[in-house]
Amino acid sequence: MARILKLEGFEILEAGNCRSGLKVLEQHLIDVVLCDVKLPDGSGVDLTLTIKEKYPHVEVILLTAYGNIPDGVMAIKNGAFDYITKGDDNNKIIPLIHRALEKSGLQKRVEILSAQLNQKYSFSGIIGQSRSITDAIDLATKVAPTDTTVLLTGETGTGKEVFANAIHQGSLRKNENFVAINCSAFSHDLLESEMFGHMAGAFTGALKDKPGLFEEANKGTIFLDEVGELPFDLQAKLLRVLENGEFIKIGSNKTTKVNVRVIAATNRDFLKEIEAGRFREDLFYRLSTFKVHLPPLRERSKDIEALSLHFLSIFSKKTNKNITTISKEALQILKAHQWPGNIRELKNILERSVILESSGVLTPDSLPAELRLQASSQEPTGTLSAFSMASVEKLHIQKVLNYTGGNKAETARLLNIGVATLYRKMDEYKLTT
Repeated sequence: MARILKLEGFEILEAGNCRSGLKVLEQHLIDVVLCDVKLPDGSGVDLTLTIKEKYPHVEVILLTAYGNIPDGVMAIKNGAFDYITKGDDNNKIIPLIHRALEKSGLQKRVEILSAQLNQKYSFSGIIGQSRSITDAIDLATKVAPTDTTVLLTGETGTGKEVFANAIHQGSLRKNENFVAINCSAFSHDLLESEMFGHMAGAFTGALKDKPGLFEEANKGTIFLDEVGELPFDLQAKLLRVLENGEFIKIGSNKTTKVNVRVIAATNRDFLKEIEAGRFREDLFYRLSTFKVHLPPLRERSKDIEALSLHFLSIFSKKTNKNITTISKEALQILKAHQWPGNIRELKNILERSVILESSGVLTPDSLPAELRLQASSQEPTGTLSAFSMASVEKLHIQKVLNYTGGNKAETARLLNIGVATLYRKMDEYKLTT
């Protein structure tokens, strides 16, 4: 058998019993095991269970001269890829090994993708060394293994869904569903149906029963983004889920039970919302059992370079470009910006800039004009200041250029100056279209 398989191009290692076979598996990367059922020191059926427990990606094909149904059933239960009788295996064994190799390779790829997924959504994938973000990561890491409800607070674009994913990946529920819903993206009736589901005939267009997202997240985690936008009557329904793990679907009179961990996020001040009568105080206390505040990007200026390089790498690959670094001048412009849209704004600007950049270094010319002008207005004395006439002129010319789509003749006409004057001032202020 070994000679036949070698002639087929397979790399073969041999062992005479269970003990030596397990040693081979410890010392080498094996994809497929061909194993006799009757071995000197044990049963191949029992050995299959041991192999699959230690090496899940290894496929085991059992061979026997004494085929019987009970052994065959137990072999498959123990994880064997197949169970065949000696004598009729000559025409089967080569194609069977190829199929086993395909399955083993697929399992390896799944393991690699799973590891990459865990890396992408784990806390190690969150970029930043500033004190404010490391404090947030530390808090989230501690609460992740529990089933405690978590409230993430912070401005729009600070990465609340990234944190929610990381908390889920760090929990015992990581192999179950992670379901996210933006509470501000739906009308009242549609939001209730999306969250809790409905029965057929509950309203016009409800042609069949529909499970809600809480059911889909059963045993896993549900992320309620912008939970402050939840209508007041739905807040009572959410409170019941948090307290008892139960709700009633639209059009039903039966209670549905779920086991779901809730992570919520908001950019609102809940205390002001409660005072204004727009949010239930009892729900706030249930949601805020454990709060994690995510800082705005303007308070994390030391992280801008690392985040920018991360997005630069992503979008360079996406656009088949080889932009590996950011110039010192471009980085200064990025650091000078206040980032009202936070990380989301930085990501969008880097994507646009990578598309525009033609060199291997991200330069100021590929950044939005507004950022360049803003940075120039913040430069020290000796350069243009926010209060100088030159700075005002520069900003106005750039705005008109943007308005005309870079049309120099139309820009000059609107500014009531000659085209030659426009070109001179564009060169003086280093303006681009």
